[in-house]
This record gives sequence, structure tokens and C-alpha cells, in this order.
Amino acid sequence: MELEEIYRQDLSLLIALQILVEERSVTQAAKRLHLSQSATSRILSRLREMLDDPLFSRVGQQLVPTSFALECYQQLRQPTGQLIELLTPKAFVPQECQQQFSIAATDYAMQALIPFILPHIYQQAPNIRLEIVPVQQKELQAQLSVKGADMAICRAIGQIGNLQHTFLGKVGVSCLVSPNHPLADRDISLEDYLYYPHATIAISDGVKALLDDAISQYPPRTELLRTPHLDTALALQSVNPLIITVPEGMAAIAAERHRLKVKPLPFKLQSLDYNLFWHSRCEQDKAQKWLRQEIANATQAILAQTPQNT
Repeated sequence: MELEEIYRQDLSLLIALQILVEERSVTQAAKRLHLSQSATSRILSRLREMLDDPLFSRVGQQLVPTSFALECYQQLRQPTGQLIELLTPKAFVPQECQQQFSIAATDYAMQALIPFILPHIYQQAPNIRLEIVPVQQKELQAQLSVKGADMAICRAIGQIGNLQHTFLGKVGVSCLVSPNHPLADRDISLEDYLYYPHATIAISDGVKALLDDAISQYPPRTELLRTPHLDTALALQSVNPLIITVPEGMAAIAAERHRLKVKPLPFKLQSLDYNLFWHSRCEQDKAQKWLRQEIANATQAILAQTPQNT
């Protein structure tokens, strides 16, 4: 028999056969099936017709299965047990998860968020496998649908209409200078900002465009370097009095690690609204839902400590 022919059969009758064999009684089988006794008797008639076998004989008040009925019962036990397991809702257990996930992230998220999130996640799910890839913000829908990324940590740039999202918090922008910089001991004025050479970090967040727009009415600043990697900009500090413009979370980390000084921007700049994005294809997967919730909770806690969110 072909698969298409099996599809046209009423396979629920086979479940009834199992119960009839176990109960040896139409009355008791009817109770388990939540049917009337007459409806269960009709099911037995349909089974006899479908399988071309009497299936049972009556001895007193009890049904005695034929050899064929017992053979069917033995053959059905394993597949129906597998169906029960398949259709029974299971709780997600992080400790047992061995799933692989792909997370797209901006330069900022890779350097200032993910390193603080990962230990918390792996403590709960030590056997998961994570791949962190650069976010493609202008093609975010494609990256999260056909290109295989499961979720993305970024701000919204481009079309996101078909994506689900959770708000994580706001990210501001700060300046970094070395302790030897002429501005190390005072606030940066707008004139200072336009005069001294610059490096801009985390360009995948669109920071460069926001900065340029905010000071578009002034003479252009001298930007010596634009890079996603802070270490590259730090290497130039020994030869240039750089003002490094960087998302504020990265600024705080860099200041502590490299003994730099954090300075506020001397002009108003729109905050970056960070979200966790995912495609509907991942919406109902229990492991995906767990990981999204853990990332959202941890990231929201980190961003809540920044000035933009207090």
C-alpha cells in the first residue's frame, strides 16, 4: 500500500483496535474513547471491514481477540507510542539542549553586550552551540529568513515590517580621549570636537551617519579612522590626539580597561534604539523562545544601567 492510500484510511480506527484488544470489552473501550457503546460497536464493524478479519469473538461478556488482532496490536504498539511522544507537549530543559543557533549582531553588540551575556546563557545550557555573525542591517529580513540567522541584536535600519521584535534599550554615544590628550581634564566643546582628529567606532550601527547629520551645518571634522574595532583606534593614540567617538557601553568598558577618559558629546545626538529581531519561522520553537528571553533579559539589564535608560 502506498503512502497516499494510507492517508485516505481512517487511522484513528487502529487506535480503537488497540484499546479494544486491551479492554476486551466494547463497554470499557467506549469509556476510554469517550463514545457511546453503539458508536464503538460501529467502529468495530468498520475495523472488521477495513482489515478483512473478524478480529474478536465473544465468550460470555468478554471479547477474545483473534491471532490477527493480537498481531496487529503488537505491530501498532511502537508507532502509536512514538506518536504519543511526538504529540505530547514537552517542557524545554536548557541543560539538555544541544541545538545550534545563529545570532547576528552589530559591532557594538559583539563588543559591549554579547561577552557579558554568554556566561549566563552557557551556565544554563552548556551544550548549545552559538554562531555570532555580523548583522546585515539593510537586508535584515533576508538574513533572518532565507539566510539562516535565528535572531539579531541591532537597531532598526531598513525594512523590518515582517519581523518580530523586543525592545532592549537605548544606546547613547560618548567620546574617549587618552589621559595625555589636551582635552583630558575638561569637557569637549563643539569647537574642540571639530578641531581635533577623530576615529569613529561601531559603524554598522549607523553612528557615522547620525554624527554627520548632527553636525552637517558645521565645517567637516577630520576623521582619520573609521573602524569596528576599538583596538585599531587605540593604536593611533600614541601618535595622534584622537577623539574616539563610540557607543557609550563600549566607552565605559574601554575607559576601564585602557585608562581612558569618557567625555560627553558637545551636541545633542539621537539615541540608538536597540531591539532583538527574529523571523516568524522561529516564533514557536521552544529553544528559540528560551534563548530570546534570556538574551532580552540580560541585555535589558545591561542597558538599564546606562545614562540613556536611567
